[in-house]
Amino acid sequence: MTLVQAINNALDIKLAEDESVVVYGEDVGVEGGVFRVTEGLQKKHGVERVFDSPLAESAIVGAALGMAVSGLRPIVELQFDGFTYPAFNQIVSHVARIHNRSRGLFKAPMVIRFPYGGGINALEHHSESPEALYAHIPGLKVVIPSTPHDAKGLMISAIESDDPVIFMEPKRIYRAIKQEVAEGKFTIPIGKAKVLNEGTDVTVVAFGAMIRECQKAMVMTKEAGISMELIDLRTIYPIDKETIINSVKKTGKIVIVAEAPISFSVGSELVAIVNEEAFLHLEAPPKRVMGFDTIVPLAKGESFYIISPERIFYEIERTVNF
Repeated sequence: MTLVQAINNALDIKLAEDESVVVYGEDVGVEGGVFRVTEGLQKKHGVERVFDSPLAESAIVGAALGMAVSGLRPIVELQFDGFTYPAFNQIVSHVARIHNRSRGLFKAPMVIRFPYGGGINALEHHSESPEALYAHIPGLKVVIPSTPHDAKGLMISAIESDDPVIFMEPKRIYRAIKQEVAEGKFTIPIGKAKVLNEGTDVTVVAFGAMIRECQKAMVMTKEAGISMELIDLRTIYPIDKETIINSVKKTGKIVIVAEAPISFSVGSELVAIVNEEAFLHLEAPPKRVMGFDTIVPLAKGESFYIISPERIFYEIERTVNF
């Protein structure tokens, strides 16, 4: 399956299994979404379970919260990363807080999913990486898969979670990867990172589309005689501190790769975690390989912004040779 097919399959399984699950959002019904992630689901499960909404993100999320506290499990699609901001008030002020506000009386079992990130020569507001914004909000889980297999397992876990989940889908790899994915139902626990490659010289932590770029850089590290441990974060919040700390204690070095702007980022949080929990094991300063503190450029300039395998390798080599 591709990433698109894996997410579609996860939604299909939960729609068939659980009558409380509904899927709606911008163009998700008839068209199957702008990237066709929900294609065919309305025809199979009916217009009352899979349907289109107005182009009104605040209303989409606010209505989903009403559904969630009333016993449904809504999965809403906001068409692009930059389109989530009109819904920010609903997400922060109500979705994330309803469990606490009601002293546990209400839960918000809902998934807010949207494509995110750059690399497709898109228009403005179509290439954002806002994971740090949502990870900073108490009451939300934030999930970002990097492979079709993980996308399916994490999506099913997100739908079954009693907490609201922000599910960010790296659009750059929607169809760039094909992988064997089991047809039946399976879950991957939210909050658990995955060690993709074991190594002894340096820990590299990434997520989403940057995993592929790190894997390309790993080819270069092998040629250079560098043993690189690669960790896929998978969940931004709750973050898997244990896996990261254990790795850094082994390698003594860490390089973090993410495409969001570098300041006040997930990379910054990881550096803080490593400094607090594994400082005496560090043999080099932690390094962030991230986006610049600018708006993602439009098509002609995007290649200067996007992180390349060569840039990742350059910083890994510098860190190892510190």
